[in-house]
Amino acid sequence: MAIASLTITAILVVFIVPLTILFFIYLSSVLLLIYQRNSEMKADPLSEVWDSARKTIASFWDIYARIWHGYELHGVENLPEGPGILVYYHGAIPIDYLYFLSRLFLWKKRLCLSVADHFVFRLPGLKLLLEVTGVMPGSREECLIALKNGHLVSVSPGGVREALFSDESYQLMWGNRKGFAQVALDAKVPIIPMYTQNVREGYRMFKERRFFRQLYESTRLPITPPYGGLPVKFRTYIGEPIPYDPNMTTEELVEKVSLLLALLSCNFPFSFQTKTAVQALISKHQTIPGSIWKALLERFDKRRK
Repeated sequence: MAIASLTITAILVVFIVPLTILFFIYLSSVLLLIYQRNSEMKADPLSEVWDSARKTIASFWDIYARIWHGYELHGVENLPEGPGILVYYHGAIPIDYLYFLSRLFLWKKRLCLSVADHFVFRLPGLKLLLEVTGVMPGSREECLIALKNGHLVSVSPGGVREALFSDESYQLMWGNRKGFAQVALDAKVPIIPMYTQNVREGYRMFKERRFFRQLYESTRLPITPPYGGLPVKFRTYIGEPIPYDPNMTTEELVEKVSLLLALLSCNFPFSFQTKTAVQALISKHQTIPGSIWKALLERFDKRRK
C-alpha cells in the first residue's frame, strides 16, 4: 500500500500541472460559451465585439503566467504595425505562446492568428475558443487572407514533432519546411523570430522516444504525455523583423532568417542553415543542455537577460 501510494503521488506530481492547464483551457472555452449564450452573440469571432471576453480570458492567463512562471515579454517594439509572420520554437506544451498571446492583447489590444496542427481541431468542446482566439489550420490561402487583412500570423515550423521529440538540448526539428518564407514573399510581409527561455525546463517529454516516434509518424497524434510544470522562469524574446524584399527568392529569405538569428546570437559565425542559426539564437538566451535548477533560480534574478 505504501509503494502504491508513493507511486500514485509521484504520478500526480508529475502530471498535475499539465492537466491543470488542460482544465483551464476547457474552462476558458466554457466561459466563452456562456458569454455567447447570455449575449446572444452571433458576430464574427474575430470581430471587436468579442474583445471584452478576450480581455477577461487574457487577464486570467496573464495572472497565471506572472504567478507561476514570472513571465516576461521582451521586444514587442519589434512587431510591425501591420501584418507579419512570427516564427517560433515549439515547447513540449506551448503554454509560453499562450502567455505571449495574452500579454500582446492586454498591452496592444492586438490579435495574433495562430497556425495549429490539424489534431487541435479534433479536440471536442474547443471550437468557439479556437475561433475567438484566431487559431486556424493554416493553409497557404488562409494565411494570405489573414495577412491581407492586417493580422499577425504565427507559425512554428517544427510543430508537434518538435514539441514531442525535441528536448533540453533545444534541437530544432523543422525538416525541410520553408512554407512560411513563401507565404511571407507572396504576402509581401516581414518575418519576425521569437523564442521563450527555459520553455523545455518547464515541461518535458519522456526520454524513450523510438516507440512514441513510430506511433506519432503512423497516427499523427501527439499521444506522448508531457510532464513537469515546475515554476521556472519564462522570458519570451521577439527579434528584429526581416523586411520584405521583392527581389528575394524563398531560399534567399530562409538564408536571411538564419543570418538575422545569427546576428542576434552574440556574433555567431554567418550561417546559411536555418536550423543552425535558430539554434544559435536559442544559445544566446538558453543554458544548453537546459538546467531545471538554473531555470528555477532565475525566478529570483531580477536582471533582464
